[in-house]
Amino acid sequence: MPHPARRFAALVLSITACLPIAAQAAPPRLDPAPLAALEAAVASDEIKQVTSVLLLVDGTVAYEHYFNGADAQTLNDVRSASKSVTSLLVGAAIGDGHLPGVQARVYDYFPEFTAQHPVDPRLRGTTLEDLLTMSSLWECDDQNQFSAGNEERMYVTERWLDFALALPVKGFAPWMSRPEDSPHGRAHAYCTADSFVLGAVLERATRLPLADYAAQALERPLGITRSHWNRSPEGIGMGGGGTRYRTRDLARLGELVLAGGRWQGKQLVPADYIAAMIRPQAQTDDGSDYGYQWWGLKLPVDGKETTVWAMSGNGGNYVFVMPEKKLVAVVTSKAYNRSYAHPQSRRVLTGFLLPALR
Repeated sequence: MPHPARRFAALVLSITACLPIAAQAAPPRLDPAPLAALEAAVASDEIKQVTSVLLLVDGTVAYEHYFNGADAQTLNDVRSASKSVTSLLVGAAIGDGHLPGVQARVYDYFPEFTAQHPVDPRLRGTTLEDLLTMSSLWECDDQNQFSAGNEERMYVTERWLDFALALPVKGFAPWMSRPEDSPHGRAHAYCTADSFVLGAVLERATRLPLADYAAQALERPLGITRSHWNRSPEGIGMGGGGTRYRTRDLARLGELVLAGGRWQGKQLVPADYIAAMIRPQAQTDDGSDYGYQWWGLKLPVDGKETTVWAMSGNGGNYVFVMPEKKLVAVVTSKAYNRSYAHPQSRRVLTGFLLPALR
């Protein structure tokens, strides 16, 4: 059997020959030992149900491997990592003039609803930014099974949009932080309905199905030729989850963010929007930062806690972006609803990929 270092070198050469994500330079020199350890951990089921790992450094593929029956053509169901793509689409729509900005009022896009339903004035002022930061005043919390807006309640209704727009005003029990007492002045609650309504706004603003606008604004310019977007029972594109992409195409989305929204000389998403998207706008219950549907995770990097911005979805699906290292890392996984899913995917980054760069 070939030495692990020679096997790794051959793998890198084969990858860079077939995957021009950006202008390819010589692949960075990596320590093969952590990568061999990663493959052994997956093979022994110490790391479970991971289907792909891809590492880009300075636009060049440094490592790519598929596991558990997946390959480069597999469309990965990245679940809530879809929310981060929806955020990019909001930015694209602002850049091309379909949306005026993040302060646009959500209910203004649904006059047929407001004509037939009384809306509390506090909710009537809900903005796109409120939804992007998951800090609207809707009583909606996916982490609380008793919440009126819990996503599981939405899924069993016939009209998801009416469900979301009719949500009541959130109350703040004595033990809950009010917006004015919360970091960044926003009381964050994870709410898939927020992301779904963002997709509905995009459809109204662009007059295109969400999947078609995604193809026009992001996917085709990035060279993404295959994807899948779900739709609600009433036919609205599902901006909150279940989108499917190939691993290499997820890497392209990460590269776009790393490049400040610019791709091959064209500004697909405004640079100032990208900067706001991966800047702390709210704080989650676990202490993570939250931008515009992107997570600012607190992870150990080079011996210290570091904020790493990421797309994140159920099952341990991630696209990590680290501008300071010019790095994008993708981990796809099918460990849906498993407690180990997120910790082990983060460990792939911090315990195997980053050590290989040293």
